[in-house]
Amino acid sequence: MTVSARLVEDRYGCAWGITAEVREVRHWRREVGAVVAGLGGDRGAVQVAQLGVTELLANVCRHVEDRLCRLEVRRTGELVRVSVADRSRQVPAVLVQGADAESGRGLWLLREITHALGYDCTPEGKCVWFTVPLATT
Repeated sequence: MTVSARLVEDRYGCAWGITAEVREVRHWRREVGAVVAGLGGDRGAVQVAQLGVTELLANVCRHVEDRLCRLEVRRTGELVRVSVADRSRQVPAVLVQGADAESGRGLWLLREITHALGYDCTPEGKCVWFTVPLATT
């Protein structure tokens, strides 16, 4: 696993400087799930956050040449925000794929199961994020 640094850790969440690697996605699913649970997230919030971080990191691995990124989990009120900032200026596209498509539905699915999904352009690239209510039931 390539972790350049744990950048932030406080009562509102954590952030890490990482190099996204396919073989490490499972580790980050567990890490994000533990942080969301520690912030008061219920089982549903943990599961959605884990699914979402899997999609965001997989997209970095698949579409971004420089895989150095910032992974962040932050509590804001009754929501938790999970974000991945990378150095690509290519903005994500939420596509509605046909039922027989073998890929390309991840962000669409994430948009459907989260409170919000979006991205922000930054001077260095972009930050893709989603929010989940801490109490999903």
